[in-house]
Amino acid sequence: MRRRFMLPPREKSDRVFQCLLVAYAVYAFLFIFKTSFVIDGVRYFSLFDDAMISMRYAKNLVEGFGVVWNPGGERIEGYSNPLWVLFMSVLHLLPVARSTVSLFVQVSAALLLMVNLLYVKKIADRVSGRDPVVSNCAVLLTASYLPLNNWSLQGMEVSVLTLLLTVAVWSVVNNLHSSVFSPRWILLLGVATLFRIDAAVPLLGLLLFVSIADPVNRTRTLRWGMGTLLLFLGLQTLFRLGYYGDVLPNTYYLKMTGVPIILRFSRGLITLLDFVWKMNWILFFIPFTFAAVRRHRESLLLAWVVLGQLAYSVYVGGDAWEGFGGANRYVCISMPAFMILFSCALSRLVQCAGAALATPPRGAILSRMTVLLVTFSMLNFNAINGPASLTEWLLITPAMHVSDNQLMVRQARVVQEVSTPEAKIAVAWAGAIPYFADRYVIDLLGKNDRRIAHEEMHLPEGGKRFNAFHPGHMKWDYAYSIAQLKPDMILQVWRYDEAEPYLEPYVTARFGANTWWLRKDSPYIRWDRVAALRSDKGVK
Repeated sequence: MRRRFMLPPREKSDRVFQCLLVAYAVYAFLFIFKTSFVIDGVRYFSLFDDAMISMRYAKNLVEGFGVVWNPGGERIEGYSNPLWVLFMSVLHLLPVARSTVSLFVQVSAALLLMVNLLYVKKIADRVSGRDPVVSNCAVLLTASYLPLNNWSLQGMEVSVLTLLLTVAVWSVVNNLHSSVFSPRWILLLGVATLFRIDAAVPLLGLLLFVSIADPVNRTRTLRWGMGTLLLFLGLQTLFRLGYYGDVLPNTYYLKMTGVPIILRFSRGLITLLDFVWKMNWILFFIPFTFAAVRRHRESLLLAWVVLGQLAYSVYVGGDAWEGFGGANRYVCISMPAFMILFSCALSRLVQCAGAALATPPRGAILSRMTVLLVTFSMLNFNAINGPASLTEWLLITPAMHVSDNQLMVRQARVVQEVSTPEAKIAVAWAGAIPYFADRYVIDLLGKNDRRIAHEEMHLPEGGKRFNAFHPGHMKWDYAYSIAQLKPDMILQVWRYDEAEPYLEPYVTARFGANTWWLRKDSPYIRWDRVAALRSDKGVK
């Protein structure tokens, strides 16, 4: 009989990993393509609306206006990701149409996530004792996690922060394993604070963990850590003070001030409980129980990283987009650590269950059982809101807000057609419309308005206050934004009942199912074009 050729276990595992990488590359390509849309024969790529705010800053920088939201307008830091904005500005130097620049951001995110999978495998190999089933299951769970793909491939800085944190964890695992000191992970997370200032949270968390787990190198770790933190945060603060005249980003004042801390905490806790429940609380606690029982430094490290981000999410009151479900943008960057720990825990549970049987199954059978349970868990983790989430995950339906992105780009095109370049427009969605419309824009929700960001938040009365916190959507001042700033066009309002008293000088127009308000006496509106546009093309 001819003997079948069998690959060595390690080489077989590497082949499986390579297949997973290729499969993820295909999935990411399809995901990105599904976020695009065609308008009048032109294919547009547009990011999640918050990312498009950063894109507007990047575009203005390249065009010579500085790092500002409105060319010639007040300097306000309405972004919280400076190095990501700088990266976006480099992409704006490419000789491509503006409708395509976002594609390069998305492709960059996909590449960053693919590199992240390499380090997920490295960490899983080390923590599991080079168990190929565990490492590839961890890669599969990370690669398939919908929230991580959504926030990353729709242009947020989540992709680069995830990679930097995963590489930092890998560096810490190596240091602890070999009992040596290396500042690599500290410097990586120092750089991460330039992508988003709250990357200081995992940096401080890892400093605390390593200083306890490695007392021999505690002094050097703390010196490097605190020195790096002060250096990177200090440089940002000096730039911010000199350029914007503020100690912190405008987004900090918008989201973290003007509300009692207990209300922010309560909403953060509610969103955490909702996340745990929808993820399946039994599955959620498996990795943390495993880490507590095993008590190995590597397992405790992974659990600590995840718990640190969960605690931070509670502290800031959760994210503005919790309705999407799953891990929010703060928690997402730690989910590779969760998936590694979960895979280790599940494999160990299967082995213990098998050993308890009178006739223990063979190793191959246990491996298949582990893969089967991981597959079930993968479906569970991505069924965040039931079948609707699974259709997004399977790319049957577009990702969150893609239809909104298309609507915003259409509105931006109509704005260009019915107004002159001198027109001022007011929006609540401050990303795609300002980016594509090329008009002076008034941000009704204050992300790019210093005055509104420093005001008190609007809170409902009674028990609803404890779950009403909606970061970035709790401050508005229509007496200022509409009555005083006098926009020529208002494309959206937040809480119409409060805006209505200030809309008397405006005439309404319809853009599909949306209402616009056009200032009656504005010389910057092309009234002939408003009248001439057919209803199926825009305003009616």
